[in-house]
Amino acid sequence: MEAIWETFAGFFTKTGFAQFFADGNWRCLIMIAIACVLLYLAIVKKFEPLLLVPIAFGMLLTNLPGAGLFHEELFGLGANNPNPGEIQWAKLGIIHETGLLDYLYLGVKLGIYPCLIFMGVGAMTDFGPLIANPKSLILGAAAQLGIFIAFALSILAFQWIPTDGSTAIENIAASIGIIGGADGPTAILVTSRLAPSYLGPIAVAAYSYMALVPVIQPPFMKLLTTKKERQIVMEQLRPVSQTEKILFPIVVTIFVALLVPSAAPLVGCLMLGNLFRECGVTERLSKTVQNELCNIVTIFLGVCVGATATGATFLQLSTLVIVALGVIAFIGGTCGGVLLAKFMNLFLKKKINPLIGSAGVSAVPMAARVSQVVGQKENPKNFLLMHAMGPNVAGVIGSAIAAGVFLTLFH
Repeated sequence: MEAIWETFAGFFTKTGFAQFFADGNWRCLIMIAIACVLLYLAIVKKFEPLLLVPIAFGMLLTNLPGAGLFHEELFGLGANNPNPGEIQWAKLGIIHETGLLDYLYLGVKLGIYPCLIFMGVGAMTDFGPLIANPKSLILGAAAQLGIFIAFALSILAFQWIPTDGSTAIENIAASIGIIGGADGPTAILVTSRLAPSYLGPIAVAAYSYMALVPVIQPPFMKLLTTKKERQIVMEQLRPVSQTEKILFPIVVTIFVALLVPSAAPLVGCLMLGNLFRECGVTERLSKTVQNELCNIVTIFLGVCVGATATGATFLQLSTLVIVALGVIAFIGGTCGGVLLAKFMNLFLKKKINPLIGSAGVSAVPMAARVSQVVGQKENPKNFLLMHAMGPNVAGVIGSAIAAGVFLTLFH
């Protein structure tokens, strides 16, 4: 009997249940609870479920003691890491020390998954409204104001907040600021390059706020506009030729890649996907990129990003600060687009409904729908969706350029 008892006791000590009682593993219980809350929000409340479900499940997997699916030290993550941000290629080759998510995480670390997601976004996006109304490009640029407001505030905040000790404050600030672009893949790419230890909280904040766009934006849209401005009816956009739609991704890729070379991977993949859509001879490729490829990469990206949210890195004061600054970034972007539209109306004969400026935060097409809903409540005859899609898709390009600027300056 004693031998049997020792066998069972030895088995129990190797289970995850026993490891919950190990020093520091209490954090895992909290993270598992947070993962379950995120799963509830994604499944029941439908908050960005396509990405929040894999992110939350990745968070669940990485915080199960003893599972060994993800090892921060292999990628230079975690506090006081002797090789901050560096991939330990030699250790990755040792199978028994490497988990499944360690291999999959290479797609995040090397910037592969975000770029492939952008290709899918490009294939699903119609740039016609932007081409038909080039002024909306300016509105999309103005909506990136939130990125730089959050960047400046983050630098001030992290002068007083403890960091992981291996990441420059400017890198952390740039990664937080890019949340204001309302573009999850862009935030993930920038953070994985500049501040990988903060990837978990920044990704969760970015996708959570994207889901909350219909809640966050309307109060500030109404605050900054008058009822008369919200009732402005805009004329129907001109038809855009197929030639224009084909030339647009080619011209934008050349111009942006020459202006901000670091933005070339994101913008290049975005425009390649759009070219598949518009050129008329790659329908199969367009459908594949929009569906199978995008879905597969979304699963890998979400699970791997969630895996970085370990208890030791997520349960910090900095996480609360990231959440707060993320809200400020979104609000700043919304206000920037609306205010520039109001300013442009001082000089335009054909007035712009300022509500479409808020769509420049990206979050395609949710932000454009918010502009439509708010505008139609003020004037049932008002149809702003296609007009708002111009700043909306311009915001995607704008956030990619902002990401390229940060990568150029701080990487």
